[in-house]
Amino acid sequence: MSAAARLDLRLSMKDRQRIDRAANLAGLPLATFVRTAALREADRTVVAESVATLSAMESRRFLAALRKPFAPNAGLRRALKRGNELGI
Repeated sequence: MSAAARLDLRLSMKDRQRIDRAANLAGLPLATFVRTAALREADRTVVAESVATLSAMESRRFLAALRKPFAPNAGLRRALKRGNELGI
């Protein structure tokens, strides 16, 4: 991997010692350990914001709405017509 960006942060000595110990226990260089942990947490955070959890009732309502035939409203019909006129 070729590094293209730096990330500097300040830590208390206690936090640095905890991270150093964990990196040693994992058998990883400090930078690799920190990068891996930060990326894992970043992925977890992004997934948490990207996933919607529905209750059983909400799930049934959602699936019922998907089964309904699609009928565009007047605004969508106008937008589609305008898009066709513009060649989009």
